[in-house]
Amino acid sequence: MAIQRFTVSRRAALGLLGAGAPLLVAAPGPVRAQPRLDRLSFVTNWRAQAEHGGFYQAQAAGLYRQAGLEVELRTGGPQINPAQLLLGGRVDMSMGNGLSALNFVRESIPFLCIGAIFQKDMQVLIAHPNTGLTGFEALRGRTILVGAEARVTWWPFLVRKYGLREDQLRPYTFNLQPFLADRQIVQQGYLGSEPFSIREAGIQPDTLLLHDAGFENYGTTINIGQRTLAEKRDAIQRFMDATMAGWDQYLKGPAGGFDTAAANALIKQHNPEMPDALLAFGTRMMNEAGIVRSGDAATLGIGAMTEARWQRFHAAVAEVGVLPRDLDWRRAFDLSLVNRGIGKA
Repeated sequence: MAIQRFTVSRRAALGLLGAGAPLLVAAPGPVRAQPRLDRLSFVTNWRAQAEHGGFYQAQAAGLYRQAGLEVELRTGGPQINPAQLLLGGRVDMSMGNGLSALNFVRESIPFLCIGAIFQKDMQVLIAHPNTGLTGFEALRGRTILVGAEARVTWWPFLVRKYGLREDQLRPYTFNLQPFLADRQIVQQGYLGSEPFSIREAGIQPDTLLLHDAGFENYGTTINIGQRTLAEKRDAIQRFMDATMAGWDQYLKGPAGGFDTAAANALIKQHNPEMPDALLAFGTRMMNEAGIVRSGDAATLGIGAMTEARWQRFHAAVAEVGVLPRDLDWRRAFDLSLVNRGIGKA
């Protein structure tokens, strides 16, 4: 709550208090007004987790406040659609991916992507060890559990590139039991999530990172409306810089001289079901796989994007019919707030 400060002149004070009434005299020195913080809101794509750690580090370490911002981090979940909250004006920014920004263009919606934390999408395909999953070509003939969204995004890409068949598919219901019961099944997952649970069940799984198949979707992007960006550009730039610094700190962690305990405590406050072991695993996977610090981010800094990569990705998904070939893909992004060298490897 803002504190209002009032100043009263000596003449007015005498008139109000009357003759002989005692006056309270303030200690000498100027009254310093608290700097006004610009308010921004951002919604993530799922419950709080290590894969959102840089945002929480920027919050917990005071990086947003140092940038003159009061940032509200809202968590996503199974009943929350970040894009709908963004389109409805309920938040200033939302977490998404490169494909979601291209879909904004397809639907003629004035929203776009202004930064990409993940140079590599963390989607993976998972198999039991020693069952021959040596590469994407080895998926031929295997039963593969894939969710509804993946069936219309990256699955057509794999079918076209590696000669897979639609009859290999079975629905993935986010239940690990079918996979655990059948050594020959392959299922989709998230590098920092399902492999951890499978390890907890006593199996050391083999994984294929979807990015390595050539599906270059940006992950953990920051999406915004064109009007919001125009009206709040200065504050948004400060948010972006503080966020990239937060990611730099979170991934370096205590070994790099940064305390991330407060950020992890904030994650667990927002998601009480998040164990410390899973936080540590997710952070390790991001570092080991180069999810954040790879590709263009190695020279341009965390959050990097380039026109060349956007063009390649659009061409790849257009080739399999996910998006129109004549889509004006340049309208999906704005490069002016990233590529500033923050946290580059």
